[in-house]
Amino acid sequence: MAKNARYLAVKALLKVNVGQGYSNLVLDGVLADSGLAPRDTAFAAALFYGVLERQITLDWCIGRYSKTPLAKLDPQVREILRLSLYQLLYMDTVPDRAAVAEGVALTRMFGKTSASGFVNGVLRSFLRDGKPAGEDPSLSWREQVSVGCSAPLWLVQKLEEAYGREDTRGILEASLGRPPVYLRVNTTRTTDLELMERLKEESIETLPQTDLPHCLLAGETGDISQSEAYKAGLFHVQDKSSQLCCAALSPQPGQRVLDVCASPGGKTFTIAQRMENRGEVVSCDLHPHRLGLIGEGARRLGLSIVSPTQSDATQYQPQWGKFQRVLCDVPFSGLGIIRRKPEIKYKNPDSFAQLPEYQYKILETSANYLERDGVLVYSTCTLLPQENQQVVERFLREHPDFVPEPLPSELQRDGYCVTLLPHRGNTDGFFIATIRRK
Repeated sequence: MAKNARYLAVKALLKVNVGQGYSNLVLDGVLADSGLAPRDTAFAAALFYGVLERQITLDWCIGRYSKTPLAKLDPQVREILRLSLYQLLYMDTVPDRAAVAEGVALTRMFGKTSASGFVNGVLRSFLRDGKPAGEDPSLSWREQVSVGCSAPLWLVQKLEEAYGREDTRGILEASLGRPPVYLRVNTTRTTDLELMERLKEESIETLPQTDLPHCLLAGETGDISQSEAYKAGLFHVQDKSSQLCCAALSPQPGQRVLDVCASPGGKTFTIAQRMENRGEVVSCDLHPHRLGLIGEGARRLGLSIVSPTQSDATQYQPQWGKFQRVLCDVPFSGLGIIRRKPEIKYKNPDSFAQLPEYQYKILETSANYLERDGVLVYSTCTLLPQENQQVVERFLREHPDFVPEPLPSELQRDGYCVTLLPHRGNTDGFFIATIRRK
């Protein structure tokens, strides 16, 4: 079974790195009909995400021991080497001998028998040298961080320019390893203590967040959506940063609230709960199938004020009328959530170049829905200033009828905007700005 787990991990890696698939969808598809036992499924997932997360480090190691350039290696052989090196470097539970032997066996399983000697030689040379992984005094500071934290050089440079060296290293180190799992208590159905007790009965330990009511940090757990408390609609999974975003919006019972880019619905649900399920939340997305996720989640949580609505966020819909609150959580590069979707950091940075203009268009359109004295929150899950502060600053310059609005006390920050850094608050990387219509 362990061989099957490794084989499926390589198969999934090929679908992401060669087929450009999304990691979570690819892995779910590969494992769906695998017939693996839960333990082996977990092993395959750990290998898959671990290799994606550490790919630059692993490729640096391959480059030291392979006479064939990385780009010219057979894709299957390249993924087998990455998988094997990951086990040697980061999986203490896998004996070195087993990692090498299984790597060689994988070459045969994928019909690459002629490469078995090459794979064996690279792995054994790596072991003989004491498993070096980035220890090279000739590397510059950026190169050391790139190899050590498995981050592309362009990203290291962008973060250093925006946040300095200390925070850059902290951000990238925090992008490695298991991300935290936060829950948002469904306050329309239960209390924090009641949910904690209910989850404890299911062997799920939680820790309340003293700085944010109704936010729980879950301990080690499997698929939490299989818990009876989840099925009963007592909580939804939502990172703390997104919950803080909803706190910044500060929706009130009875108000009309617009969530312009809502899928899969986490912020919509928290907004509706903060409104005590009284008022109206128009929850929008461009794609009909994503609206189904919002509707399904709202029904599970018993949130009747949520109205899933198909809409292009760049196109104004005057028939909708005005809203007291507007959440403008725009599409983004995703560089604040690379510990959840590590393949994002390997994208060509040129693919992000048009995002700020698109984000600005959505913000400008969304502001039309805001009534006088209403509050709009602009947010992203990224750390690049050109997608964050620069978009909002431009909007305020060009629209004098809008002004910065101080963040509410729950965020414990001064000013009207904040960038949440993963290594400082154990959250996703996230940007929040609040503005008010005069």
